[in-house]
Amino acid sequence: MTEDEVLSEFRASEALLEGHFLLSSGRHSAHYLQCARVLMNPDRAARLALALVHKIPREIRQQIAKVVSPAMGGVIIGQEVGRALGVDAMFVERPTGTFEFRRGFGLAKGEKVLLVEDVVTTGLSSREAMGAIASEGGQVIAAASLVDRSGGAAAFQVPFFPLVELNFPTYAEDEVPAELAATPIIKPGSRKN
Repeated sequence: MTEDEVLSEFRASEALLEGHFLLSSGRHSAHYLQCARVLMNPDRAARLALALVHKIPREIRQQIAKVVSPAMGGVIIGQEVGRALGVDAMFVERPTGTFEFRRGFGLAKGEKVLLVEDVVTTGLSSREAMGAIASEGGQVIAAASLVDRSGGAAAFQVPFFPLVELNFPTYAEDEVPAELAATPIIKPGSRKN
């Protein structure tokens, strides 16, 4: 899938939003990708997941034993990537503010894991989820996301494969342009802090 085709999927599902958004990373943006909307259609979610899987080199795909995603945003795309790879998919969640495995999910020691996200802005959620995977004994061998909006700044200790890279500007609290600051803030992400 090309970048235009991916953006077409977001536009078709009204998932590319404009306004003043406080992202779960803590940064501000005039654009927000509501991946839940683009993934609410199972056929579209399957197409995007298959395209994402094809971005990952075959030698890495063949090693993946499990897919793990951070809740909430990564759950649907993680499930679809697991389906496309033919492996189990599970998620980590933050009941007390720190990612952990629950609901009977777990990993065997050394089990090779693909971490799957919906959108990466700073990579913080991905790194936190990788910590939970390591604590459980799993080994993250690669990370993937539908969208990388970090501008290449998200750094992981493993190869990272986004389906598309979008460089909508984001701003720290003290960098928000006046015209954006004048717009009411919407906090669409899954974090409460």
